[in-house]
Amino acid sequence: MAGSWRARAQAGGMLLALLGWVSSCVTTFVPLWKSLNLDLNELEVWTMGLWQVCIAREEGAVECRAHGSFLALPPELRVSRLLMCLSNGLGLLGCLLAAPGLEGWRACEDKPGLKRRLLLAGGAAFGTAGMATLAPVSWVAYNTVLDFWDKTVPDIVPRWEFGEATFLGWFAGAFLAAGGLLLACSARSTRTATPPAPTCRQPPATRGPAGDHHPHPKNTDLVI
Repeated sequence: MAGSWRARAQAGGMLLALLGWVSSCVTTFVPLWKSLNLDLNELEVWTMGLWQVCIAREEGAVECRAHGSFLALPPELRVSRLLMCLSNGLGLLGCLLAAPGLEGWRACEDKPGLKRRLLLAGGAAFGTAGMATLAPVSWVAYNTVLDFWDKTVPDIVPRWEFGEATFLGWFAGAFLAAGGLLLACSARSTRTATPPAPTCRQPPATRGPAGDHHPHPKNTDLVI
C-alpha cells in the first residue's frame, strides 16, 4: 500500500512539474505579459512581453518589434528575463534528476539510496523553479497595478493591463512548486525495509552427566 501511494504521488508530482515547466517556457517567450487597448483606435491592441512588443490589428495582421536595448528596459523586465531563464533551466535540471529516481524507472534499481537522493534533488529543483517563476510574474503584475491606478497620469492616457501570460505564469509557478513538493514528500517517505527483530529463545536446560533432566521444583512441591 505504501509503495502504491509513493508511485502515485511521484507520477502526479512529475506530471504537475512537467506541465508547470512547459507553461513557464511559454510564459517566458510569448509577448502577452501586458495588454493595452487604445480608446482612440479600437482596431489595434498592443501587447508587451519580455522580449518584444506586438501590435494586433483587426484584420488579423500582427506586427512585432524587439526591445531596443536590455539596459533601457524597466528594472522589473530586466530581472524577469534573468529569473525566467533561470526557472526554465532549473525545470530542465529537475526533469533530468527526478526521472531516474521514479519507482517505475529501471535506472539505478539496485541503488535505492541514490534514487531517493535524485528524487529529492529533482523536487528541490522544481520547487526553486516555481519560486523563480512566481517572483517576476508577481513583480510585473504589481507594477502594472501601480501604474494603472497612478493618479498623476491623466485619465485620457491609455493604461497597461494584465496579459494572458501573467495568469499563465502564476499557474506555471504553482504547478512547479506543487510538483516539486510532491516529489520531495514521496522521496522522504521512502524507507528501506528493516529486518525483523530477533526472537528471544530460552536456553536449553542443563542436563546432568547421565543425561537426566532436573527441573526446578515448583512452589507447591516445597515443604516448609
